Amino acid sequence: MNPTRPAIDPELLAPLAELPPMPPLGPEVIELLRHFPQPPIETHLDGRVVERREVTVPASDGTPIPLSIFSPTGLGADAPCVYWIHGGGMMWGDRFSNIDVPLEWLDRFGAVVVTVDYRLAPEATGTTLVDDCYQGLLWVAENAADLGIDPARIVVAGASAGGGLAAGVTLMARDLGTPAIAAQLLSCPMLDHRNETTSSHQYTGPDGVWTREMNEFGWRSVLGGHSASAYVSPALADDLSGLPTTYIDAGTAEVFRDEDVNYATRIWAAGGQAELHVWAGGFHGFSALFPQVRVSDAARRAQADWLARVLDPSPDLKD
Repeated sequence: MNPTRPAIDPELLAPLAELPPMPPLGPEVIELLRHFPQPPIETHLDGRVVERREVTVPASDGTPIPLSIFSPTGLGADAPCVYWIHGGGMMWGDRFSNIDVPLEWLDRFGAVVVTVDYRLAPEATGTTLVDDCYQGLLWVAENAADLGIDPARIVVAGASAGGGLAAGVTLMARDLGTPAIAAQLLSCPMLDHRNETTSSHQYTGPDGVWTREMNEFGWRSVLGGHSASAYVSPALADDLSGLPTTYIDAGTAEVFRDEDVNYATRIWAAGGQAELHVWAGGFHGFSALFPQVRVSDAARRAQADWLARVLDPSPDLKD
């Protein structure tokens, strides 16, 4: 019998019920999810005055890693940059997944948005995924002047699996001493392969956007028999000192709730700065799936307001 669960926000119940049930994850389902139709990137760019540039950068083993760069038209020098890492359980998705989120930050802050197509599990395993993301970020920092980016205002951001990879990239950058990261924004991040928290046990069974069983399958696919590294499973990191200012959010009704709260708590314990939001009634990915619902709108505004303070701490900042 499952432990008692926090209730889902009433406004989220109706749209959640309309989502098709997720079958048990396996190779065939992963392949279907990789080819599930999503709006083309052009629909997100329609009406925006944005310049788009496509590049590839070499991974550590020489594999070309695609990056898409979206810049406000007429960009001058020293713009902030959001380096976006997509979700999808580390098994599906691409650099345009949930691109509407960072594009809102492009609109509000004049930020350059760079998004990366890292290799996916189970074909890629171990530290390959996080290293792909790190190599892309390193290229961005090294080419900041050409991209019109202020190298002191690069924010690494991601949701779900992308949030976990963003945390891993930030740990890697800290340990290697480069590049400088101004802040990390981790939205409902996938941080701990051990799957041992209370919330991971609460959200077991077939009824959920992302369940304990899905999480176990995802982590098996990522690890591929390798020992877990803190760069892949950031909750394993012994030392969370020296990290940039951090934003973490989660819902009360999701698998990742407790590991995300614990990560923020450990940053504070190490003397770091973290802002934590746990949204009552939010299930995994609620604010991305249903942005029109009031709790989702509040969550997205909280992210943007935090970014405003990070990117321009002046008290007279205007929207």
